[in-house]
Amino acid sequence: MSGQAQAMPGGEAPAMVADSDGRSWMRLIDWIWTVRGDILLPEDLSAEQAFARLDPFFHEPGTRFDRSDDSLTFSKKDPVAQDKMSIYDTGVLRIERDAGGAVLRYWMTSKSLLFCFLAPLLFVAFGQLIVGVGLLAGPGTEQADKKKDEKKKDEVRPLHWIDKALGAPEPEKPKKDAKDKKEGKNQFSPTSAYVFAGLFALLYIIGRILEDRLIRRRFQRSLAGD
Repeated sequence: MSGQAQAMPGGEAPAMVADSDGRSWMRLIDWIWTVRGDILLPEDLSAEQAFARLDPFFHEPGTRFDRSDDSLTFSKKDPVAQDKMSIYDTGVLRIERDAGGAVLRYWMTSKSLLFCFLAPLLFVAFGQLIVGVGLLAGPGTEQADKKKDEKKKDEVRPLHWIDKALGAPEPEKPKKDAKDKKEGKNQFSPTSAYVFAGLFALLYIIGRILEDRLIRRRFQRSLAGD
């Protein structure tokens, strides 16, 4: 879809963020990809006015939404980079009123956060696979290959008789390079996989905390009329 955002048919909340389906056990793990929060609305702000102030967030290319009196459901597909909510795929915003006043509650899911959470596990699995391949190969195979290479390197070609007649010195055996000594040890090293796992884990932690605070701050500023 291109151009302005379109209304989404129906008004049902996405299954990933709905709490009314009785599957409360999902909340034990869905914090990985779900951002939740609540914001107290100003006393003189009605639900209509609150959604009107948040309306610009949902008029972005690739965004579809459905709005009722006290709730808004949205989904995004191929959002543009300038979209301030591009990291989120689906979500529900609902205004509830109680004795303490009106509160905006929101649930938003992100496949990007889920990917960043799973990526470290994938790279750790790759690292363990590399270690397993090294164990299956066995030290005997590595030592045999190493000895063959050393034998080739240690071979010294005999001096030509003309060179001997001219008094040329005998060629010396090549010295072993430190790099060559480590080749066998580094052949099945999982270090690279673990480094990538650490980078993605750090990316997830930073993104999870930062995105939660950013969207809350943006909603608060819009509701305050800033």
